[in-house]
Amino acid sequence: MARLAGKRAVMEMLRAEGVEYIFGNPGTSEGPLIDALEDFPEITYVLAVQEGAAMGMADGYARSTGKPSFVNLHIQTGLANGLSLLHNASESGTPMVLTSCNNDVRKLAEGRTDLVEMTRQFTKWSAEVTHPEQVPAVLRRAFNEAKTPPTGPVYVAFSANALDDEAEVEIVPSSQGYFRTAPDAVAIDKASRMLEEAERPVMLVGERLAHSRGTAEAVRVAEIVGARVYAPFYSEMNFPSGHPQFLGPASGLLPAGRALLSSSDVVLCVGANVSSGYFYTSGRALERDTGLIHVDSDPREGGRSEPTDLGIIADPKTALAHLADSLESNMTGSAREAAKGRAAAAAEEKQAQKQAWAKRLRERWSLSPMSTERMMTEVAGVLPGDAIIADDSVTTRASVQGAIELNEPGCVFGERGGSLGWGMGGALGLKLANPDRPVVAIVGDGSAMMTVQALWTAVNEGIPVVYVICNNRSYRILKLNMGTYKRHILNDEAPESRYIGMDFPAPFDFEGIAASFGVDSRRIEDPADLAPAMKRALDLGEPALLDVVIDGSV
Repeated sequence: MARLAGKRAVMEMLRAEGVEYIFGNPGTSEGPLIDALEDFPEITYVLAVQEGAAMGMADGYARSTGKPSFVNLHIQTGLANGLSLLHNASESGTPMVLTSCNNDVRKLAEGRTDLVEMTRQFTKWSAEVTHPEQVPAVLRRAFNEAKTPPTGPVYVAFSANALDDEAEVEIVPSSQGYFRTAPDAVAIDKASRMLEEAERPVMLVGERLAHSRGTAEAVRVAEIVGARVYAPFYSEMNFPSGHPQFLGPASGLLPAGRALLSSSDVVLCVGANVSSGYFYTSGRALERDTGLIHVDSDPREGGRSEPTDLGIIADPKTALAHLADSLESNMTGSAREAAKGRAAAAAEEKQAQKQAWAKRLRERWSLSPMSTERMMTEVAGVLPGDAIIADDSVTTRASVQGAIELNEPGCVFGERGGSLGWGMGGALGLKLANPDRPVVAIVGDGSAMMTVQALWTAVNEGIPVVYVICNNRSYRILKLNMGTYKRHILNDEAPESRYIGMDFPAPFDFEGIAASFGVDSRRIEDPADLAPAMKRALDLGEPALLDVVIDGSV
């Protein structure tokens, strides 16, 4: 054991954990950590000039590498600015260690903020270090908590005295985890029989499937039983979007999704929420005679929103491999033939979806301002095959997924949780995690403006991300949700709205904003200019931004 100041112990623990980057925006309270960092050149401080950008970077980096990222924000004031994207990190299960520094514990009469309480509801675990001897144990637990499924963010505060005082400490990092928890054999046998007997099986796949790297196993199960496959939300590649049985989004939240899911006799939900979103709808998402099998690494999810016939708490990849083996061993010849017929029917539905997309693209090809379909088709035409997409496109997402097949694990990451501002920083984190692959951020104008300061970090750190801004001059998502609210909550069959507070009468000049930070930028109004400008931006090898003016009608 060595006698170290708390601030030195923090840095020694980060080095022991293999931390390469600290994402942050410091204040006076973080001075001790910044001072100690000078002796650790192998750890790079990535400065953001807005806390949301730092949180986005940490989120993108952690989700792409699968390793906990480390963020340091300033006491309660900077921490408060990061809370919105801490909520997103919580929703997406991002392995992240968020920290900030607090007043000395002796400032009792003067008062000090309870930073732990500020973060508790958005973290797996929150704690404050008040003595230097606590540093190794608390950080060791923080990294363990963050990376143990269900993964998620944790928070650690450091009091000033804990950083400057000395203590005898032992620097031991968190242990290597083995998280492939096997499913209960009896449960797998029951699930296998339910799916073998199903006439209209459906799979719902979510991000915890992607976290387990279980996409291949999900494809195997879907193909064996001939299931239609849907994703309540597609913020990571949890099932190949080009697969003939993948039919896009579906959730039990709204009537269309409920009808679709309830047309099935068995729903296999893997690493996803059956029914999630803002609006409340009463009753079941699934009909009483629709069986629900829920496979998840998160024990809180089974039965969370729906009565569940069979809950299997296990690593999704491992559980699906066991399930596929059981199905292949036990399915009868007639069941296999029926599955082939269902798969063929799903493929026909997939083909009809593609034809509908092509028809919509033709009909909207010549719109001015350009349609989102035209925009994303032009981008897709020059997008490198190994590109990683930071998808913060919000209401352009349907066109992103219509124009681009997302078939490789780790090829796309999107925001979760509903807080705007993820994509600008998220793309930088993805690029730091994947320096040899092009990263393209597709970001709505409303979201981009929340953390546009990330452009400064892109230039300051020399991170060559290409930003494509979907500039529709509005919070279009709010307009669409206003329609949903009026139709499904107020039961208004012909909703109308003035959309107060949802338009940008003075549109954001992203070309000018980016140029002021030193980013190569261009405004695109003519669709014919988009593909050449995109190719040039990709070839630059430096930060670039395309401000694309698109149709914002609803």
